[in-house]
Amino acid sequence: MYFHDKRLQYPVRVETPDPLFARQLQQAIGGVEGEIRVCLQYFFQAWGNRSPNPKYRDMLLHTATEEIGHIEMLATAVALNLENAPLTLQETAAAANPVVNAVMGGERPRHVVEGMLQQHLLSSGLAAMPVNSDGIPFDCSHIYASGNVAGDMFANVTAEATGRTLAVRLYNAAKDPGMKDMLSFLIARDTMHQQQWLAAIEELGGPAALPIPNSFDQSLEKQEFSYVYMGTNVNGEPPPEGRFNTGPSMDGKAQFSTIQSTPLGEAPVLGPAREGSGAQAEQIGKM
Repeated sequence: MYFHDKRLQYPVRVETPDPLFARQLQQAIGGVEGEIRVCLQYFFQAWGNRSPNPKYRDMLLHTATEEIGHIEMLATAVALNLENAPLTLQETAAAANPVVNAVMGGERPRHVVEGMLQQHLLSSGLAAMPVNSDGIPFDCSHIYASGNVAGDMFANVTAEATGRTLAVRLYNAAKDPGMKDMLSFLIARDTMHQQQWLAAIEELGGPAALPIPNSFDQSLEKQEFSYVYMGTNVNGEPPPEGRFNTGPSMDGKAQFSTIQSTPLGEAPVLGPAREGSGAQAEQIGKM
């Protein structure tokens, strides 16, 4: 069950509306790095969580619900930045409209700017949409909920890292002080969310919980390849050296080593094409 409070989680103020920035904010809503992605990811991880300890499910639900509030904040910011956007194609002529002239700034192709403005007008009445900055709808293809609680926590760290990177870029692009203030809040929350997922990984065993899933009997895998870094250069150049191939493995179960990768299999040979498969006659029944 969920409850709604009409007040925003954090103030959203726009002193100087900027339609181009509204478009950029759409990436934080419906982009692969955006808030819809993490919101749904955390919800589905929680709803499918089978851990005997309910605290991980509860933690995910709390944070997923918080992300709804972030979508609400960003949607409000998009709408406020569209308040002075042109309402007709005639208005969008850069020479006649100072708003679009400022939006384009001599840097963006006019059709690109006008295209998103028209979508915001025609599809949403100058409001936010569940799309990215190019107007492509969010399709849930980047939501990861594997049912493995440790694996999901690693996916969440990545999601928050890419989300925080986007928020920092938007902060640097923002000119309005209200937008910078809102984004500074969202950046701070991304900092915390990275920390909480990492803390959960530590609580679940940290490096000792690797590899994921740790329920698989490692004696059944080809262990001679489990901790070997494979170089693939063909010019004799040695592979790079780093923590990733030197010293003890991260799970403490072995020592890293490095080899030059060589083919262990044979060149594949497929059977002939079948009758009725649409192949050439020369392919059928021949090897």
